[in-house]
This record gives sequence, C-alpha cells and structure tokens, in this order.
Amino acid sequence: MAIEPTIFIAAASLVISLIIAVFNIWRANKADNREDSSQLTTVIVQLESIKEDTREIKSDLRDVKSDLKDHSERLVKVEQEVKVLNHTVFKNKEES
Repeated sequence: MAIEPTIFIAAASLVISLIIAVFNIWRANKADNREDSSQLTTVIVQLESIKEDTREIKSDLRDVKSDLKDHSERLVKVEQEVKVLNHTVFKNKEES
C-alpha cells in the first residue's frame, strides 16, 4: 500500500508547521524572560536609589531633631537671662 503524495505532503506540512510553532513559542518565551529580567533589574536599581534617599532623609531628620533640641536648650537659657535682666532693670527703676 503506497501513501498518496497529497496525503504525505499534507502530513509533512503539518509536522513542519508544528515544529516551527513550538520553536517560535520557545523563542518568544526566551525573549520574554530576557525582557522580564531586564525590567526586574531596572526595578531593583530604582529601589536601591529609593533606599539611599530614605537613609539620607532619616539622617537629615536626626540632624534637625538634634538642632531643635539644641535651640530649645539655648532658648531656655536666653529666657532665663532675660528674666534676670528684666528683674534687675525693674528693681533698679523702683529704687530710683
């Protein structure tokens, strides 16, 4: 029993089409993996940048808190000095 040429050509075309389809799917999946990897790398770099910025902000905030505490202490000292000077000036006025 001989296979008719049209059936053989149709079967061969089907097999070749399936092989090409599988190869194209595999290649597209490989390209998608590369693109995903590239995007993931970009996201990681951006997250590192945000992390560094956050560290800088925290450091700046600590400095501001320290400065605020220092200014508060200095203000208390100035208020005490003003109170003493005020008392001295008004005491001198009353005596005059």
